[in-house]
Amino acid sequence: MSNISALQKARAAYCPKLPPALESGADVKLVEGRPTTAVADAKKIKALFPATYGSPEVTFKKLVKKAAVKPVNVGVILSGGQAPGGHNVIAGLFDGIKSLNKKSKLYGFKKGPDGLVKNEYMEISAKIVDDYRNTGGFDMIGSGRTKLESAAHFETARKNCEALGISALVVIGGDDSNTNACLLAEYYKSHKIPINVIGCPKTIDGDLKNEHIEASFGFDTACRVYSELIGNICRDSNSAKKYWHFIKVMGRSASHIGLECALQTHANITIISEEVAARKMTIAGIVKDICDVVARRAANGENFGVAIIPEGLIEFIPEVKTLISELNDILAKEADAFQKLDYEDKIKFVIKSLDKTMSKTFSSLPQGIQLQLCLDRDPHGNVQVSLIETEKMLAEMVKKQLKEMAAKGQYKGKFSTQSHFLGYEGRCAAPSNYDADYCYSLGYTAAALIGAGKTGYMASVRNTTKSSAKWVCGGIPITMMMNIEKRHGEDKPVIQKALVKLDGAPFKFFAKNRDKWSVSSEYIYPGPIQYFGPSEVCDQVTVTLALEHSK
Repeated sequence: MSNISALQKARAAYCPKLPPALESGADVKLVEGRPTTAVADAKKIKALFPATYGSPEVTFKKLVKKAAVKPVNVGVILSGGQAPGGHNVIAGLFDGIKSLNKKSKLYGFKKGPDGLVKNEYMEISAKIVDDYRNTGGFDMIGSGRTKLESAAHFETARKNCEALGISALVVIGGDDSNTNACLLAEYYKSHKIPINVIGCPKTIDGDLKNEHIEASFGFDTACRVYSELIGNICRDSNSAKKYWHFIKVMGRSASHIGLECALQTHANITIISEEVAARKMTIAGIVKDICDVVARRAANGENFGVAIIPEGLIEFIPEVKTLISELNDILAKEADAFQKLDYEDKIKFVIKSLDKTMSKTFSSLPQGIQLQLCLDRDPHGNVQVSLIETEKMLAEMVKKQLKEMAAKGQYKGKFSTQSHFLGYEGRCAAPSNYDADYCYSLGYTAAALIGAGKTGYMASVRNTTKSSAKWVCGGIPITMMMNIEKRHGEDKPVIQKALVKLDGAPFKFFAKNRDKWSVSSEYIYPGPIQYFGPSEVCDQVTVTLALEHSK
Protein backbone atom coordinates (compact mmCIF):
# COMPACT_ATOMS: atom_id res chain seq x y z
CA MET A 1 0.00 0.00 0.00
CA SER A 2 1.44 3.37 -1.04
CA ASN A 3 0.87 6.88 0.31
CA ILE A 4 0.29 6.00 3.94
CA SER A 5 0.17 8.59 6.70
CA ALA A 6 2.69 8.91 9.49
CA LEU A 7 0.06 7.66 11.95
CA GLN A 8 -0.74 4.63 9.80
CA LYS A 9 2.95 3.80 9.52
CA ALA A 10 3.32 3.95 13.31
CA ARG A 11 0.04 2.15 13.83
CA ALA A 12 1.17 -0.78 11.68
CA ALA A 13 3.71 -1.61 14.38
CA TYR A 14 1.02 -2.02 17.05
CA CYS A 15 0.79 -5.65 18.24
CA PRO A 16 -2.76 -6.58 19.25
CA LYS A 17 -3.25 -8.52 22.45
CA LEU A 18 -4.52 -12.09 22.55
CA PRO A 19 -6.23 -14.23 25.20
CA PRO A 20 -3.78 -16.65 26.87
CA ALA A 21 -5.34 -19.66 25.12
CA LEU A 22 -4.40 -18.25 21.72
CA GLU A 23 -0.91 -16.97 22.42
CA SER A 24 1.81 -18.01 19.97
CA GLY A 25 3.37 -21.39 20.54
CA ALA A 26 0.41 -22.81 22.44
CA ASP A 27 -2.02 -25.49 21.43
CA VAL A 28 -5.62 -25.14 22.58
CA LYS A 29 -7.85 -27.50 24.46
CA LEU A 30 -11.52 -27.33 23.55
CA VAL A 31 -13.93 -27.46 26.48
CA GLU A 32 -17.58 -28.12 25.65
CA GLY A 33 -20.48 -26.94 27.77
CA ARG A 34 -24.05 -28.17 27.86
CA PRO A 35 -26.29 -28.38 24.77
CA THR A 36 -27.86 -24.99 24.00
CA THR A 37 -31.31 -23.79 23.00
CA ALA A 38 -32.61 -20.76 21.12
CA VAL A 39 -33.25 -17.43 22.84
CA ALA A 40 -36.92 -17.71 21.74
CA ASP A 41 -39.18 -19.85 19.51
CA ALA A 42 -37.01 -22.88 20.29
CA LYS A 43 -39.27 -25.47 18.62
CA LYS A 44 -39.41 -23.56 15.36
CA ILE A 45 -35.65 -22.87 15.34
CA LYS A 46 -34.91 -26.54 16.07
CA ALA A 47 -37.16 -27.61 13.19
CA LEU A 48 -35.40 -25.22 10.82
CA PHE A 49 -31.86 -26.13 11.95
CA PRO A 50 -31.93 -29.84 12.87
CA ALA A 51 -28.26 -30.41 12.00
CA THR A 52 -26.74 -27.50 13.94
CA TYR A 53 -29.32 -26.81 16.67
CA GLY A 54 -28.39 -27.63 20.26
CA SER A 55 -24.62 -27.53 19.77
CA PRO A 56 -22.77 -26.78 23.01
CA GLU A 57 -20.99 -23.56 23.86
CA VAL A 58 -17.23 -24.09 23.61
CA THR A 59 -14.26 -22.37 25.23
CA PHE A 60 -10.54 -22.74 24.62
CA LYS A 61 -7.90 -23.40 27.26
CA LYS A 62 -4.15 -23.24 26.82
CA LEU A 63 -1.98 -26.34 26.48
CA VAL A 64 1.79 -26.36 26.54
CA LYS A 65 2.65 -28.51 23.52
CA LYS A 66 1.80 -27.61 19.93
CA ALA A 67 0.13 -30.42 17.98
CA ALA A 68 0.56 -31.00 14.24
CA VAL A 69 -2.46 -30.05 12.13
CA LYS A 70 -3.05 -30.52 8.42
CA PRO A 71 -3.08 -27.39 6.22
CA VAL A 72 -6.50 -25.81 5.81
CA ASN A 73 -7.80 -23.51 3.07
CA VAL A 74 -10.22 -20.90 4.37
CA GLY A 75 -12.47 -18.35 2.64
CA VAL A 76 -13.40 -15.05 4.28
CA ILE A 77 -16.25 -12.64 3.52
CA LEU A 78 -16.92 -9.12 4.76
CA SER A 79 -20.69 -8.67 4.75
CA GLY A 80 -22.85 -5.58 5.26
CA GLY A 81 -21.82 -2.08 6.33
CA GLN A 82 -18.27 -1.22 7.29
CA ALA A 83 -17.06 -1.28 10.89
CA PRO A 84 -13.63 -0.41 12.33
CA GLY A 85 -11.54 -3.51 12.94
CA GLY A 86 -12.58 -5.72 10.04
CA HIS A 87 -9.05 -5.89 8.70
CA ASN A 88 -7.77 -7.04 12.08
CA VAL A 89 -10.30 -9.90 12.08
CA ILE A 90 -8.78 -11.00 8.77
CA ALA A 91 -5.26 -10.54 10.18
CA GLY A 92 -6.12 -12.65 13.22
CA LEU A 93 -7.70 -15.30 11.01
CA PHE A 94 -4.64 -15.34 8.75
CA ASP A 95 -2.19 -15.64 11.64
CA GLY A 96 -4.46 -18.19 13.31
CA ILE A 97 -4.66 -20.61 10.40
CA LYS A 98 -0.92 -20.20 9.80
CA SER A 99 -0.35 -21.15 13.45
CA LEU A 100 -2.28 -24.36 12.74
CA ASN A 101 -0.09 -25.08 9.72
CA LYS A 102 2.18 -22.72 7.79
CA LYS A 103 0.88 -24.15 4.50
CA SER A 104 -2.70 -23.08 5.24
CA LYS A 105 -4.16 -20.56 2.78
CA LEU A 106 -6.67 -17.72 3.11
CA TYR A 107 -8.87 -16.56 0.24
CA GLY A 108 -10.85 -13.34 0.38
CA PHE A 109 -14.07 -13.19 -1.62
CA LYS A 110 -14.47 -9.73 -3.12
CA LYS A 111 -17.47 -7.45 -2.53
CA GLY A 112 -18.96 -9.67 0.15
CA PRO A 113 -21.24 -12.69 -0.39
CA ASP A 114 -21.59 -11.67 -4.04
CA GLY A 115 -17.95 -12.62 -4.59
CA LEU A 116 -18.58 -16.09 -3.17
CA VAL A 117 -21.41 -16.65 -5.64
CA LYS A 118 -19.64 -15.07 -8.62
CA ASN A 119 -16.29 -16.68 -7.76
CA GLU A 120 -14.45 -13.37 -7.48
CA TYR A 121 -11.62 -13.81 -5.02
CA MET A 122 -8.01 -13.12 -4.16
CA GLU A 123 -5.48 -15.11 -2.16
CA ILE A 124 -4.54 -13.09 0.89
CA SER A 125 -0.78 -13.10 1.40
CA ALA A 126 1.35 -12.09 4.37
CA LYS A 127 2.29 -8.88 2.48
CA ILE A 128 -1.36 -7.93 1.99
CA VAL A 129 -2.21 -8.63 5.63
CA ASP A 130 0.74 -6.57 6.85
CA ASP A 131 -0.38 -3.63 4.71
CA TYR A 132 -3.80 -3.62 6.40
CA ARG A 133 -3.07 -4.41 10.05
CA ASN A 134 -4.74 -1.98 12.47
CA THR A 135 -6.41 -0.03 9.66
CA GLY A 136 -10.06 0.92 9.29
CA GLY A 137 -12.38 0.18 6.41
CA PHE A 138 -13.15 -2.96 4.43
CA ASP A 139 -11.14 -2.00 1.34
CA MET A 140 -8.84 -5.03 1.47
CA ILE A 141 -11.52 -7.17 -0.19
CA GLY A 142 -14.63 -4.98 -0.11
CA SER A 143 -18.06 -5.74 1.29
CA GLY A 144 -21.61 -6.23 0.03
CA ARG A 145 -25.18 -6.91 1.11
CA THR A 146 -26.11 -9.89 -1.09
CA LYS A 147 -28.01 -12.44 1.00
CA LEU A 148 -27.12 -16.13 0.84
CA GLU A 149 -30.51 -17.73 1.43
CA SER A 150 -31.31 -20.15 -1.40
CA ALA A 151 -30.10 -23.67 -2.16
CA ALA A 152 -28.92 -22.36 -5.53
CA HIS A 153 -26.63 -19.87 -3.75
CA PHE A 154 -25.36 -22.55 -1.40
CA GLU A 155 -24.57 -24.95 -4.24
CA THR A 156 -22.79 -22.30 -6.30
CA ALA A 157 -20.75 -21.36 -3.23
CA ARG A 158 -19.94 -25.03 -2.65
CA LYS A 159 -18.58 -25.48 -6.19
CA ASN A 160 -16.46 -22.34 -5.93
CA CYS A 161 -15.07 -23.41 -2.56
CA GLU A 162 -14.32 -26.94 -3.71
CA ALA A 163 -12.38 -25.59 -6.71
CA LEU A 164 -10.08 -23.75 -4.28
CA GLY A 165 -9.92 -26.60 -1.78
CA ILE A 166 -11.71 -24.44 0.81
CA SER A 167 -13.02 -26.42 3.78
CA ALA A 168 -14.14 -23.48 5.94
CA LEU A 169 -15.78 -20.09 5.45
CA VAL A 170 -15.68 -17.17 7.86
CA VAL A 171 -18.51 -14.63 7.53
CA ILE A 172 -17.75 -11.28 9.17
CA GLY A 173 -21.05 -9.45 9.55
CA GLY A 174 -24.06 -8.34 11.57
CA ASP A 175 -27.20 -10.16 12.64
CA ASP A 176 -28.57 -10.74 9.13
CA SER A 177 -25.17 -11.78 7.75
CA ASN A 178 -24.60 -14.24 10.59
CA THR A 179 -28.14 -15.59 10.16
CA ASN A 180 -27.18 -16.31 6.55
CA ALA A 181 -23.97 -17.93 7.81
CA CYS A 182 -26.04 -20.22 10.01
CA LEU A 183 -28.31 -21.15 7.09
CA LEU A 184 -25.20 -21.95 5.05
CA ALA A 185 -23.71 -24.06 7.88
CA GLU A 186 -27.00 -25.94 8.28
CA TYR A 187 -27.23 -26.69 4.56
CA TYR A 188 -23.67 -27.98 4.31
CA LYS A 189 -23.83 -30.08 7.46
CA SER A 190 -27.23 -31.60 6.62
CA HIS A 191 -26.01 -32.48 3.11
CA LYS A 192 -22.70 -33.83 4.47
CA ILE A 193 -20.71 -31.24 2.52
CA PRO A 194 -17.30 -30.82 4.23
CA ILE A 195 -17.33 -27.01 4.46
CA ASN A 196 -17.61 -25.49 7.93
CA VAL A 197 -18.96 -21.98 8.51
CA ILE A 198 -17.96 -19.60 11.32
CA GLY A 199 -19.31 -16.10 12.01
CA CYS A 200 -17.80 -12.98 13.62
CA PRO A 201 -19.98 -10.27 15.29
CA LYS A 202 -19.76 -6.97 13.42
CA THR A 203 -21.87 -3.80 13.58
CA ILE A 204 -21.19 -0.32 14.89
CA ASP A 205 -24.84 -0.15 16.01
CA GLY A 206 -24.02 -2.40 18.99
CA ASP A 207 -27.22 -4.44 18.62
CA LEU A 208 -25.47 -7.79 18.07
CA LYS A 209 -24.63 -8.72 21.62
CA ASN A 210 -25.90 -10.91 24.41
CA GLU A 211 -24.70 -12.80 27.47
CA HIS A 212 -21.97 -14.49 25.42
CA ILE A 213 -21.12 -11.78 22.86
CA GLU A 214 -20.07 -8.75 24.94
CA ALA A 215 -19.89 -6.36 22.03
CA SER A 216 -20.04 -6.24 18.28
CA PHE A 217 -16.77 -4.97 16.89
CA GLY A 218 -16.59 -1.42 15.61
CA PHE A 219 -18.96 -0.06 18.26
CA ASP A 220 -16.11 1.09 20.50
CA THR A 221 -14.31 3.01 17.75
CA ALA A 222 -17.43 4.51 16.16
CA CYS A 223 -18.67 5.79 19.51
CA ARG A 224 -15.28 7.34 20.23
CA VAL A 225 -15.31 9.10 16.87
CA TYR A 226 -18.88 10.37 17.30
CA SER A 227 -18.23 11.36 20.91
CA GLU A 228 -15.16 13.32 19.86
CA LEU A 229 -17.27 15.22 17.32
CA ILE A 230 -20.16 15.72 19.75
CA GLY A 231 -17.70 16.88 22.39
CA ASN A 232 -16.30 19.39 19.89
CA ILE A 233 -19.84 20.62 19.19
CA CYS A 234 -20.55 20.84 22.94
CA ARG A 235 -17.48 23.03 23.36
CA ASP A 236 -18.45 25.17 20.39
CA SER A 237 -21.97 25.52 21.80
CA ASN A 238 -20.56 26.50 25.18
CA SER A 239 -18.23 28.99 23.48
CA ALA A 240 -20.62 30.72 21.06
CA LYS A 241 -23.58 30.37 23.43
CA LYS A 242 -26.14 30.93 20.68
CA TYR A 243 -27.06 27.62 19.05
CA TRP A 244 -28.96 24.49 19.88
CA HIS A 245 -27.34 21.60 18.01
CA PHE A 246 -29.58 18.70 17.01
CA ILE A 247 -27.33 15.72 16.26
CA LYS A 248 -28.61 12.49 14.72
CA VAL A 249 -26.36 9.46 15.23
CA MET A 250 -26.44 6.04 13.61
CA GLY A 251 -28.52 3.26 15.12
CA ARG A 252 -31.73 2.45 13.30
CA SER A 253 -32.79 -0.60 15.31
CA ALA A 254 -31.35 0.34 18.71
CA SER A 255 -30.06 3.40 20.56
CA HIS A 256 -26.78 2.00 21.88
CA ILE A 257 -24.66 4.58 20.02
CA GLY A 258 -26.77 7.49 21.24
CA LEU A 259 -26.65 6.25 24.82
CA GLU A 260 -22.89 5.68 24.77
CA CYS A 261 -22.27 9.12 23.25
CA ALA A 262 -24.45 10.65 25.97
CA LEU A 263 -22.43 8.84 28.65
CA GLN A 264 -19.18 10.06 27.09
CA THR A 265 -20.17 13.69 26.52
CA HIS A 266 -23.05 14.57 28.91
CA ALA A 267 -25.08 16.25 26.14
CA ASN A 268 -28.09 18.19 27.44
CA ILE A 269 -30.70 15.99 25.78
CA THR A 270 -30.48 12.41 24.53
CA ILE A 271 -33.53 10.58 23.25
CA ILE A 272 -33.54 6.81 23.68
CA SER A 273 -35.84 5.13 21.16
CA GLU A 274 -36.55 2.13 23.38
CA GLU A 275 -37.79 4.43 26.16
CA VAL A 276 -40.01 6.27 23.67
CA ALA A 277 -41.60 2.97 22.66
CA ALA A 278 -41.96 1.73 26.26
CA ARG A 279 -43.63 4.97 27.36
CA LYS A 280 -45.72 5.11 24.16
CA MET A 281 -44.63 8.68 23.64
CA THR A 282 -46.11 10.84 20.89
CA ILE A 283 -44.23 13.29 18.72
CA ALA A 284 -45.93 16.08 20.62
CA GLY A 285 -44.73 14.58 23.90
CA ILE A 286 -41.13 14.36 22.68
CA VAL A 287 -41.26 17.96 21.43
CA LYS A 288 -42.70 19.12 24.76
CA ASP A 289 -39.87 17.43 26.70
CA ILE A 290 -37.27 19.13 24.53
CA CYS A 291 -39.02 22.48 24.85
CA ASP A 292 -39.06 22.15 28.64
CA VAL A 293 -35.27 21.71 28.72
CA VAL A 294 -34.73 24.59 26.29
CA ALA A 295 -36.96 26.86 28.41
CA ARG A 296 -35.24 25.87 31.67
CA ARG A 297 -31.81 26.60 30.20
CA ALA A 298 -33.08 29.89 28.72
CA ALA A 299 -34.32 30.92 32.17
CA ASN A 300 -30.69 30.56 33.31
CA GLY A 301 -29.52 32.72 30.41
CA GLU A 302 -28.22 29.73 28.42
CA ASN A 303 -29.80 29.84 24.98
CA PHE A 304 -27.71 26.96 23.69
CA GLY A 305 -27.35 23.22 24.07
CA VAL A 306 -26.85 19.85 22.43
CA ALA A 307 -29.44 17.16 21.69
CA ILE A 308 -28.59 13.63 20.52
CA ILE A 309 -31.21 11.81 18.43
CA PRO A 310 -31.00 8.14 17.35
CA GLU A 311 -31.35 7.45 13.64
CA GLY A 312 -34.26 5.04 14.07
CA LEU A 313 -36.31 7.17 16.49
CA ILE A 314 -39.21 7.72 14.14
CA GLU A 315 -39.94 3.99 13.91
CA PHE A 316 -40.19 3.72 17.70
CA ILE A 317 -42.88 6.39 18.06
CA PRO A 318 -46.12 4.33 18.10
CA GLU A 319 -48.23 6.84 16.17
CA VAL A 320 -45.56 7.31 13.48
CA LYS A 321 -45.04 3.57 13.20
CA THR A 322 -48.76 3.21 12.47
CA LEU A 323 -48.59 6.15 10.07
CA ILE A 324 -45.72 4.59 8.12
CA SER A 325 -47.58 1.28 7.90
CA GLU A 326 -50.69 2.99 6.51
CA LEU A 327 -48.59 5.04 4.08
CA ASN A 328 -46.88 1.89 2.78
CA ASP A 329 -50.27 0.30 2.08
CA ILE A 330 -51.81 3.40 0.47
CA LEU A 331 -48.85 4.23 -1.75
CA ALA A 332 -48.39 0.60 -2.80
CA LYS A 333 -52.01 0.40 -3.98
CA GLU A 334 -52.03 3.84 -5.63
CA ALA A 335 -48.42 3.92 -6.88
CA ASP A 336 -49.12 4.78 -10.52
CA ALA A 337 -51.65 7.54 -9.81
CA PHE A 338 -49.51 8.93 -6.98
CA GLN A 339 -46.40 9.28 -9.14
CA LYS A 340 -48.24 11.54 -11.60
CA LEU A 341 -49.04 14.16 -8.94
CA ASP A 342 -46.86 17.18 -8.09
CA TYR A 343 -45.47 17.65 -4.56
CA GLU A 344 -48.35 19.66 -3.12
CA ASP A 345 -50.99 17.36 -4.60
CA LYS A 346 -49.13 14.32 -3.23
CA ILE A 347 -49.37 15.72 0.29
CA LYS A 348 -53.07 16.53 -0.20
CA PHE A 349 -53.66 13.03 -1.57
CA VAL A 350 -52.03 11.44 1.49
CA ILE A 351 -53.93 13.63 3.97
CA LYS A 352 -57.19 12.72 2.26
CA SER A 353 -56.39 8.98 2.09
CA LEU A 354 -55.31 8.48 5.72
CA ASP A 355 -57.79 7.89 8.52
CA LYS A 356 -58.65 10.88 10.71
CA THR A 357 -56.09 10.20 13.48
CA MET A 358 -53.19 9.47 11.13
CA SER A 359 -54.14 12.40 8.92
CA LYS A 360 -53.81 14.68 11.95
CA THR A 361 -50.40 13.20 12.81
CA PHE A 362 -49.18 13.57 9.22
CA SER A 363 -50.44 17.17 9.03
CA SER A 364 -48.53 18.08 12.21
CA LEU A 365 -45.19 17.25 10.58
CA PRO A 366 -43.04 19.83 8.77
CA GLN A 367 -43.60 19.82 5.01
CA GLY A 368 -40.09 18.57 4.30
CA ILE A 369 -40.69 15.48 6.44
CA GLN A 370 -44.08 14.94 4.81
CA LEU A 371 -42.38 14.86 1.40
CA GLN A 372 -39.69 12.45 2.63
CA LEU A 373 -42.37 10.10 3.94
CA CYS A 374 -44.11 10.25 0.57
CA LEU A 375 -41.20 10.08 -1.84
CA ASP A 376 -38.29 8.09 -0.43
CA ARG A 377 -39.29 4.46 -1.05
CA ASP A 378 -37.13 1.34 -1.11
CA PRO A 379 -37.42 -1.38 -3.81
CA HIS A 380 -40.15 -3.05 -1.74
CA GLY A 381 -42.25 0.13 -1.65
CA ASN A 382 -41.48 0.94 2.00
CA VAL A 383 -40.46 4.26 3.52
CA GLN A 384 -36.68 4.58 3.81
CA VAL A 385 -36.66 5.64 7.43
CA SER A 386 -32.91 6.21 7.58
CA LEU A 387 -33.25 9.03 5.04
CA ILE A 388 -35.80 10.95 7.09
CA GLU A 389 -34.14 14.00 8.63
CA THR A 390 -35.49 13.47 12.13
CA GLU A 391 -33.07 15.97 13.62
CA LYS A 392 -34.42 18.74 11.36
CA MET A 393 -38.00 17.65 12.00
CA LEU A 394 -37.60 17.98 15.76
CA ALA A 395 -35.72 21.27 15.47
CA GLU A 396 -38.54 22.77 13.38
CA MET A 397 -41.29 21.43 15.64
CA VAL A 398 -39.52 22.67 18.78
CA LYS A 399 -39.09 26.11 17.22
CA LYS A 400 -42.81 26.27 16.43
CA GLN A 401 -43.77 25.13 19.94
CA LEU A 402 -41.43 27.64 21.59
CA LYS A 403 -43.01 30.42 19.56
CA GLU A 404 -46.42 29.42 20.94
CA MET A 405 -44.98 29.23 24.47
CA ALA A 406 -43.45 32.69 24.09
CA ALA A 407 -46.84 34.12 23.06
CA LYS A 408 -48.27 32.76 26.33
CA GLY A 409 -45.37 34.15 28.37
CA GLN A 410 -44.04 30.63 29.10
CA TYR A 411 -40.71 31.11 27.31
CA LYS A 412 -38.32 34.02 27.19
CA GLY A 413 -35.27 33.22 25.19
CA LYS A 414 -33.64 32.99 21.78
CA PHE A 415 -33.67 29.75 19.79
CA SER A 416 -31.40 29.14 16.80
CA THR A 417 -30.47 25.68 15.58
CA GLN A 418 -27.79 23.74 13.74
CA SER A 419 -28.40 20.16 12.62
CA HIS A 420 -25.91 17.35 12.04
CA PHE A 421 -25.97 13.68 11.05
CA LEU A 422 -23.01 11.62 12.24
CA GLY A 423 -22.88 8.38 10.29
CA TYR A 424 -20.23 7.53 7.74
CA GLU A 425 -17.66 9.50 9.73
CA GLY A 426 -17.33 6.59 12.16
CA ARG A 427 -17.72 3.45 10.05
CA CYS A 428 -14.21 3.28 8.60
CA ALA A 429 -12.13 4.97 11.30
CA ALA A 430 -8.83 3.38 12.29
CA PRO A 431 -9.77 0.98 15.11
CA SER A 432 -9.22 1.94 18.72
CA ASN A 433 -6.89 -0.20 20.81
CA TYR A 434 -9.96 -2.06 22.08
CA ASP A 435 -11.26 -2.87 18.60
CA ALA A 436 -7.76 -3.64 17.26
CA ASP A 437 -7.25 -6.16 20.08
CA TYR A 438 -10.80 -7.52 20.13
CA CYS A 439 -10.98 -8.01 16.36
CA TYR A 440 -7.61 -9.70 16.13
CA SER A 441 -8.70 -12.09 18.87
CA LEU A 442 -12.01 -12.76 17.11
CA GLY A 443 -10.17 -13.71 13.92
CA TYR A 444 -7.72 -15.91 15.81
CA THR A 445 -10.64 -17.52 17.66
CA ALA A 446 -12.39 -18.22 14.35
CA ALA A 447 -9.23 -20.02 13.20
CA ALA A 448 -9.23 -22.09 16.41
CA LEU A 449 -12.90 -23.03 15.83
CA ILE A 450 -11.99 -24.12 12.29
CA GLY A 451 -9.10 -26.17 13.68
CA ALA A 452 -11.56 -27.82 16.09
CA GLY A 453 -13.88 -28.73 13.21
CA LYS A 454 -16.79 -26.60 14.41
CA THR A 455 -19.54 -25.16 12.18
CA GLY A 456 -22.52 -22.88 12.77
CA TYR A 457 -20.65 -21.03 15.53
CA MET A 458 -19.90 -17.37 16.19
CA ALA A 459 -16.47 -16.48 17.53
CA SER A 460 -16.68 -15.15 21.09
CA VAL A 461 -14.16 -13.20 23.17
CA ARG A 462 -15.32 -12.25 26.67
CA ASN A 463 -14.16 -10.59 29.88
CA THR A 464 -12.78 -7.73 27.79
CA THR A 465 -13.19 -5.13 30.54
CA LYS A 466 -10.21 -6.81 32.22
CA SER A 467 -6.65 -7.28 30.98
CA SER A 468 -6.15 -9.61 28.01
CA ALA A 469 -4.57 -12.16 30.37
CA LYS A 470 -8.09 -12.76 31.71
CA TRP A 471 -9.94 -12.83 28.39
CA VAL A 472 -11.96 -15.95 27.61
CA CYS A 473 -12.36 -17.10 24.00
CA GLY A 474 -14.47 -19.75 22.33
CA GLY A 475 -17.57 -20.17 20.22
CA ILE A 476 -21.34 -19.75 20.59
CA PRO A 477 -23.81 -21.70 18.40
CA ILE A 478 -25.54 -19.12 16.20
CA THR A 479 -28.88 -20.92 16.66
CA MET A 480 -28.64 -20.02 20.35
CA MET A 481 -29.15 -16.34 19.47
CA MET A 482 -32.10 -16.83 17.14
CA ASN A 483 -35.81 -16.20 17.23
CA ILE A 484 -38.58 -15.96 14.64
CA GLU A 485 -39.60 -12.59 13.20
CA LYS A 486 -42.02 -11.51 10.48
CA ARG A 487 -40.15 -10.36 7.38
CA HIS A 488 -42.24 -9.30 4.37
CA GLY A 489 -45.18 -11.23 5.76
CA GLU A 490 -43.26 -14.48 6.36
CA ASP A 491 -41.77 -16.11 9.46
CA LYS A 492 -37.98 -15.90 9.25
CA PRO A 493 -35.26 -17.16 11.62
CA VAL A 494 -33.06 -14.22 12.59
CA ILE A 495 -30.58 -13.37 15.31
CA GLN A 496 -32.46 -11.41 17.95
CA LYS A 497 -31.47 -7.76 18.00
CA ALA A 498 -30.20 -6.47 21.33
CA LEU A 499 -32.05 -3.28 22.22
CA VAL A 500 -31.10 -0.86 25.00
CA LYS A 501 -32.27 -2.43 28.26
CA LEU A 502 -34.18 0.12 30.29
CA ASP A 503 -33.39 -1.87 33.42
CA GLY A 504 -29.70 -2.19 32.51
CA ALA A 505 -26.86 -0.38 34.27
CA PRO A 506 -25.95 1.97 31.36
CA PHE A 507 -29.50 3.33 30.93
CA LYS A 508 -30.05 3.55 34.70
CA PHE A 509 -26.87 5.60 35.06
CA PHE A 510 -28.00 7.85 32.21
CA ALA A 511 -31.53 8.24 33.64
CA LYS A 512 -30.10 9.12 37.05
CA ASN A 513 -27.97 11.94 35.63
CA ARG A 514 -29.86 13.31 32.64
CA ASP A 515 -31.83 15.95 34.56
CA LYS A 516 -28.59 17.39 35.91
CA TRP A 517 -26.93 17.25 32.46
CA SER A 518 -29.96 18.89 30.83
CA VAL A 519 -29.77 22.11 32.83
CA SER A 520 -26.08 22.44 33.57
CA SER A 521 -23.37 22.57 30.94
CA GLU A 522 -21.29 19.76 32.43
CA TYR A 523 -19.94 18.66 29.07
CA ILE A 524 -17.10 16.20 28.70
CA TYR A 525 -14.76 16.64 25.75
CA PRO A 526 -13.38 13.14 24.99
CA GLY A 527 -10.98 14.37 22.31
CA PRO A 528 -9.65 12.18 19.49
CA ILE A 529 -9.03 8.45 19.78
CA GLN A 530 -5.76 7.97 21.63
CA TYR A 531 -3.46 5.17 20.47
CA PHE A 532 -0.32 6.08 22.36
CA GLY A 533 -0.10 7.19 25.96
CA PRO A 534 -1.16 6.17 29.46
CA SER A 535 -3.26 3.03 29.61
CA GLU A 536 -6.08 4.86 31.39
CA VAL A 537 -6.41 7.04 28.28
CA CYS A 538 -5.84 4.70 25.34
CA ASP A 539 -7.03 1.33 26.69
CA GLN A 540 -10.32 2.22 28.36
CA VAL A 541 -13.48 0.44 27.26
CA THR A 542 -16.80 2.08 26.42
CA VAL A 543 -18.81 3.42 29.34
CA THR A 544 -21.59 1.03 28.31
CA LEU A 545 -19.39 -2.04 28.65
CA ALA A 546 -17.83 -0.82 31.90
CA LEU A 547 -21.27 -0.25 33.47
CA GLU A 548 -22.62 -3.58 32.20
CA HIS A 549 -19.76 -5.44 33.87
CA SER A 550 -19.44 -3.36 37.03
CA LYS A 551 -20.38 -4.93 40.33
